[in-house]
Amino acid sequence: MLSIARSYDNMISFYVQVSKIMKEYDEIFMREALLEAKKAYACREVPVGAILVCHDTVIARASNAVEKNCDASQHAELLCMKRGAAELSNWRLHDCTLYCTLEPCAMCAGAMILFRLKRLVYGAKDLRHGAIEVLEKPHEIHRVAYEGGVLVEEAKNLMQDFFRERRKEHV
Repeated sequence: MLSIARSYDNMISFYVQVSKIMKEYDEIFMREALLEAKKAYACREVPVGAILVCHDTVIARASNAVEKNCDASQHAELLCMKRGAAELSNWRLHDCTLYCTLEPCAMCAGAMILFRLKRLVYGAKDLRHGAIEVLEKPHEIHRVAYEGGVLVEEAKNLMQDFFRERRKEHV
């Protein structure tokens, strides 16, 4: 009985260590997504950035380009997944994790399912257009795992600074 308890304790310890490593790993890649968001900010776009990682390698990067292209579908997440699919020559992103600074909207969440994305990691909640519930619904085609709140303060502060500046311009 004691050996079973010890095995269980070892297993719990292992999962705690893996969890800590994943958190550090997610933060490293989220910092890369934040760099993309800062590029959008500099171009007067809503500061959302995304990177796509496949087998520990960044294969695509994007930032919002809605204003630049006068196209509401030019969200960082969607652009990033399209670029990643082109890089892999495969629209199925089974082995990929998308890191995005903001919770996805319904359009982007739906695209994540259709692209068969393995996992999403996002920073701040989107209080106006966030649609993480799209990923929570059982879907017969595919299910996307997700983790929210990674470097949330940095992502939230960038967004708040951007809109604070925009409001000052319109006073």
